[in-house]
Amino acid sequence: MNLERAVLLRLYETMVRIRTFEQRAEQLFLDKKIPGFIHLYVGEEAIAAGLITQLRDDDYLTSTHRGHGHMLAKGGDSKWMMAELFGKAAGYCKGKGGSMHIMDFSLGVLGANGEVAAGIPIAAGAGMAIRMIKKSDQVVACFFGDGASNRGAFHEGLNWAAVYRLPIIFVVEHNAYASTMPTTESTPVKDIAIRAQGYAMEGVSIDGNDVLQVYQTAQAAIQKARGGGGPTLIEAKTYRLKGHYVGDPQKYRDPQEVETHWRDEPIGRFERLLLDEQILSHETRRAIWERYEAEIEAAVRFAEEGAYPQPSEALTDLFVVDTGYDY
Repeated sequence: MNLERAVLLRLYETMVRIRTFEQRAEQLFLDKKIPGFIHLYVGEEAIAAGLITQLRDDDYLTSTHRGHGHMLAKGGDSKWMMAELFGKAAGYCKGKGGSMHIMDFSLGVLGANGEVAAGIPIAAGAGMAIRMIKKSDQVVACFFGDGASNRGAFHEGLNWAAVYRLPIIFVVEHNAYASTMPTTESTPVKDIAIRAQGYAMEGVSIDGNDVLQVYQTAQAAIQKARGGGGPTLIEAKTYRLKGHYVGDPQKYRDPQEVETHWRDEPIGRFERLLLDEQILSHETRRAIWERYEAEIEAAVRFAEEGAYPQPSEALTDLFVVDTGYDY
């Protein structure tokens, strides 16, 4: 490992923070304290940590319905996130967006999106704005799942980004399932990264559970984008350790399969490496987990004590485009 100790610990702490938030959110949902649906990022933390911790504050990010980890890695406030999950007015979207639509323009987070692949054209638009209007060296990180690579928006977005050499890092979080369907039943190629070749774009498949491999691959892609070298497609192969949503009966996969993948989950894997290299001690490890557990408990209290939006605010923050047509 040729990274500084501070960088290694930041990667580890980012993953622990995400895992702690997600585990608490899962329990709160099961306790019927959170409405709607919750899609957990458990098992995929290395991808968000390895890439997003390298972004600048003014860089952009588009996320998915499984986006809590992206938001936290970009510097999201756990109190405002938890309040949003609770549907409280103090949440990032005033309690109106919920788990699948958290955003914060001040962090460059252009939104999580409940529609599969919908963040890809948004990322293309942001990249176009950087190229034509802002003329800066900002970049866009665009996250989506393997199922999204079969949608038209994926192909349109990659084509546009390639034609105009936009500063975008496209990240396929290949977690083996699109909802309840295994990727092997929906996608004819083994490596989704190969699809980049159709757009004369660099594509690379990596171990998404290896945070160091994610970091190094993302570092090269970010530098390339900042320098005007155009987009990259990174396929980070991982595994969704929880169901598609909390409460998913998961009849479509063998419990033994899930148990096998737990042995290779990214936090424990990286933790063992840090302990072996004496970068992390057992005492430091315990202190880190306790710190983030305390942070998330404070966020839960903040959310529980907050007020719900007023009924009179139901139609605020909406907009209508006047097309000029009388329907």
